Amino acid sequence: MSDYSKDSAQTGRVPISWRLRAALIALLVLAVATVYVTNRLLTDRFTETTRNRAELRLALYSGNLLSELRRNAIVPQLLARDPALIGALNGSDYSQSSQRLISFVDEIGAASLMLLDRDGRAVAATDRNRLGEAHRNAPFFVDALRSSATVFTSVQRESGGFHFSYSRRIEDQGTAIGVIVVEVDLAKFERAWAGISDAVLVTNSEGRIILATEPRWRGLTVEDALRREPADSAIARAIQATADWTAVPADAYLGGEAVMRIEGRIPFRGWSMTSFTTYASVRERVNGVLSLEIMGFALVAALLFYGLSRKTALRMAFFQRESVALRALNQRLQREIAERERVQENLAVAEQTLAQSSKLAALGEMSAAVSHELNQPLAAMKTYLAGARLLLRRNRPEEALSAFHRIDDLIERMGAITRQLKSYARKGQEELQPVDMAEALGGALSMMEPQLKSRKVRISRILPEHPVTVLADRVRIEQVLVNLLRNALDATKSVRNPEIEILLASGETATLSVRDNGTGIEDLDALFEPFYTTKQPGDGVGLGLAISSGIVSDLGGRLTARNAEGGGAVFEMQLPIHATKTQAAE
Repeated sequence: MSDYSKDSAQTGRVPISWRLRAALIALLVLAVATVYVTNRLLTDRFTETTRNRAELRLALYSGNLLSELRRNAIVPQLLARDPALIGALNGSDYSQSSQRLISFVDEIGAASLMLLDRDGRAVAATDRNRLGEAHRNAPFFVDALRSSATVFTSVQRESGGFHFSYSRRIEDQGTAIGVIVVEVDLAKFERAWAGISDAVLVTNSEGRIILATEPRWRGLTVEDALRREPADSAIARAIQATADWTAVPADAYLGGEAVMRIEGRIPFRGWSMTSFTTYASVRERVNGVLSLEIMGFALVAALLFYGLSRKTALRMAFFQRESVALRALNQRLQREIAERERVQENLAVAEQTLAQSSKLAALGEMSAAVSHELNQPLAAMKTYLAGARLLLRRNRPEEALSAFHRIDDLIERMGAITRQLKSYARKGQEELQPVDMAEALGGALSMMEPQLKSRKVRISRILPEHPVTVLADRVRIEQVLVNLLRNALDATKSVRNPEIEILLASGETATLSVRDNGTGIEDLDALFEPFYTTKQPGDGVGLGLAISSGIVSDLGGRLTARNAEGGGAVFEMQLPIHATKTQAAE
């Protein structure tokens, strides 16, 4: 094999002739130019076609709307001359009036009919639920009484839509005796328009939207309606403008999508109609043609690349050799990752075992004081038993029973001590639960009570009136508190009047501070490092604060230490507040 062939095989690159490169570049330039020109021409052509269709559709909608208005405009004039309705208003006999209006509405095709007396009360209606309604201040009643012609009114409902009606005064011998109201159902056009892809709206002479395919537009101006878009519509427009290369300059944007805006006048009370048509159909048709062109150029390119198939065989062989080496390397990496995961699991188990050992070591240190605390009740029980035996011999059972009651109280006291120690010795729970910090502090002080009594340390507690609750494991919280109290006791060994101050406060976090009047901390940086201790050999191994810091961190808080200004050290534990349902309701 020649040096050139060896070099090509080693590098995995096969040289491409300059003729093939030139052909590929020419094909790419031709494809881009063809697609660009086709896109411009077809976009303009299809956009103009879509605009013409939208204008034709808008003219059709306007004609239908105007036809409905004119068809209902003549109804009040005819009904105002109906002798039966005039007779009913004069005689106040409306038993057949509603049925007569119902027969009219079927022939006329109006939405509903309503007959009002001279006081504006509905005395007959096609909708019997509206009988007895008072419309004395309604615009269609007031305007009809003031005018001798048919009056058209549009009133916005509280629900957001509009009520359209024609009304006319009913006269008898020149005197107004009532009003006939014909409700025009223009909402059916909204329902019909909603079935198309366009957005359509109708505005009155004041520029307010009275009909729209978007219910939230009613009652607004067109400018306000278009501004009621999501806050991210500007970002959507920017993305679309850069990504959609078939887009044309848009008249407006709806929901972040470019639309063309078509406006037309309705020859009725200064109304106008506007439609917004998307460019989706234009893009689909243009993209269909462009896809065919791109497919043709892709086939030509595929034929050119087919000529490279034999040359790429050598490259594929090289890649196969490289892939075998990469797979072997990947397998080694997977074995190393699995080994690291096993080591990590063993390390986690060791940390849990070390934390439990630290608690058991603390229990061992407290055993002497606990033994002394238990010996006192035992000695007292022995004395009470001897006295009870003597009282029974002297036939004094009531006094002996009193002694037994005292013995029972002592047994309860001993049981409380042993239960507290057993609770502290057990392992923590996996699931976190709401823990009252004051109760956890009380449990820790109960476990430390024998040592505190033997040292005669003054303990001062400042607790808030309301409970301070955190989401934690009470056993682990008590473990941290016991470690802090033990350190405070050890720090005050050389002090004449030892004092420990415990402060619990709540705000954004639950903060519990333990302050002593000892000698303070020499090296704050290394305080929470494992196996760092200032105690004498045999008194401790320096794991209590390191384990406590890890427990607080796992619970989402932090444990800090500092030297107090007046002497001594301050340890501060901060944990996130747990918001209970009651607090959330407040």
